[in-house]
Amino acid sequence: MYDLADVRPEESIAPGTNVLIAGPPLTGKRNLALDVLASGADGGEGTIIVTTKDSAEKVLTEFTTRTVNDDPDVGVVDCVTKQRGIGTADDDPRIKYASSPVDMTGIGIKLSEYLQDFYEVRGLTENRILLHSISTLLMYSDLQTVFRFLHVFTGRIQSADALGVYVIDSTAHDDQTMNTLKQLFDGVVEIDEGGDGEQTIRTAGLS
Repeated sequence: MYDLADVRPEESIAPGTNVLIAGPPLTGKRNLALDVLASGADGGEGTIIVTTKDSAEKVLTEFTTRTVNDDPDVGVVDCVTKQRGIGTADDDPRIKYASSPVDMTGIGIKLSEYLQDFYEVRGLTENRILLHSISTLLMYSDLQTVFRFLHVFTGRIQSADALGVYVIDSTAHDDQTMNTLKQLFDGVVEIDEGGDGEQTIRTAGLS
């Protein structure tokens, strides 16, 4: 069983659950998602991060500062560095590179490689996977393509008994797009900022 860190600390989340974190920009969606992953890493779980927005180095730095585990089992699928053509982009144990956020087949292959490595080589049966962010995928591909990709992605999480966490900027997409995508997830965490500047968090569909 998994937890959702500070969102629902007392409640357990079943293996194979996929959770969407949605909200406007600058409301702490990414921080919340990384905290959920760090909570698992602190307990010895595996962590896989698919980043379509920032380089693997930046993501690893942000993640490792959140965990008390000195050597967490973490792997990052970097969909940014090769596209930008900055520096070297050779796979190593902590980072695998996809050519771009459009390369959804490559992203899926790299994810599967990590899951296989974590289960069969490292013996990690509990893993948390973050996809940040769906909004970037939708910048490069149409809704139908992204929906099909996420359908396969969420199915992999389910069959691996992992916990999937996905981030989306809710204000960047129309209601029809959001409602279509929400069908893929077992639960939704919606973050907003109240008039007083305080963060408000609502959850739906999680049991």
